[in-house]
Amino acid sequence: MTDFNETDWAKADFSNEFAENADDFVLERRRLLQIMKSFYGHFLAGKMNRVLDLGCGDGVLTAELLGTDGSIDATLVDGSDEMLKKAKERLKAYGRARFVKTGFQELLKKDPLDENFDFIVSSLAVHHLDRSEKGRLFRYIHDHLSVGGCFMNIDVVLSPTARLEEWYLLLWKEWIAERQETLKTGKGFADITERHRNKDNRPDTLEFQLDSLRSAGFKDVDCFYKYGVFSVFGGRKG
Repeated sequence: MTDFNETDWAKADFSNEFAENADDFVLERRRLLQIMKSFYGHFLAGKMNRVLDLGCGDGVLTAELLGTDGSIDATLVDGSDEMLKKAKERLKAYGRARFVKTGFQELLKKDPLDENFDFIVSSLAVHHLDRSEKGRLFRYIHDHLSVGGCFMNIDVVLSPTARLEEWYLLLWKEWIAERQETLKTGKGFADITERHRNKDNRPDTLEFQLDSLRSAGFKDVDCFYKYGVFSVFGGRKG
């Protein structure tokens, strides 16, 4: 894995621009967040409320969950000072949040977290890891879940064939093109689907990642939603 500080995401301008336009860049983003909230509400709310947000960005996942359960005890992890600053601002009215600056690379080398969680979530971050690192991260997540706790990942995945990948990226381009007038950027991010293939991104197939979760010990492993290259998947610690 490329060191976080050497990636585009460590650059404030890049990360800010993406965060400000995420609803227009990410296919069906609001639906993806709604699925996460529904999952938490159905399986965990009122019983298990310790949440770990890995690669939290500007804190949108935790903020959405707080809208369904204000009792959540949240820990947010990110390698970007700029994103953690935005997350703290977003959650400033909420007093029960812990913020930890570390990238996945550092997380796997030296674990700064000394507790278990009931719900571990991540969005558009795990695909930066190579196959070996994904497997290590899934085992790390399983180790840090309480019994009955769940993991959900919202991420881009690699298509199983080149023909499908071509169509899925076309769907993505069409989605962004329909939203050009609302984008808060002069660049338009017309090249975002090409960035999907850049050196910082290492997406793997959904099938491989579901198998990796099972190998890590997860139960009830499944894909909860998929649209083109975007997928929601996860599992439960038995």
